[in-house]
Amino acid sequence: MTELRRERVERLDRLDQPVEPGRVRLPRFDPEAFGQWSENIARYMGTAKFIVYMTIVIGAWFAWNTLAPANMRFDPYTFTFLTLILSLQASYAAPLILLAQNRQTDRDRLGMEEDRRRAAMQKADTEYLTREIAALRIALGEVATRDFIRSELARVAEELDEAAGRRQKLERKEWEEEHS
Repeated sequence: MTELRRERVERLDRLDQPVEPGRVRLPRFDPEAFGQWSENIARYMGTAKFIVYMTIVIGAWFAWNTLAPANMRFDPYTFTFLTLILSLQASYAAPLILLAQNRQTDRDRLGMEEDRRRAAMQKADTEYLTREIAALRIALGEVATRDFIRSELARVAEELDEAAGRRQKLERKEWEEEHS
């Protein structure tokens, strides 16, 4: 015997120490793969194709068990076996559909969280751009517009014309004083 095994046997013989419970190893499965499988089943069960096939099977079941010779019927009139099969199908379908709905709810929740995050980012971007536009408007309020510059140039041109006219009068007056 190996050393570990001997120690374990000795511990089992002692009544003053608790016995380690034996572990039951359950099969492991991938929850994501099982979830996808359940979604595929739930998706198929929600199609017209499934309803048509189910109707054909039940119709054939009824026809066989009512029209076939008595010795070939496997489920007599009350159709107890058919009821059992449909109950089993329903008992497995309901949890699979609920699992698929829960997965869809989780996806929807993640989608809504992502939408909220994007909306918050867009709101922040919009507020930033609004502040930038307001700053540009304030800055443009201090900048001369085209009409303002034209009016100022026109005023300066009038002043220059007036100044030129005064200077001509002054020069003419001086010329007249020199020649008189």
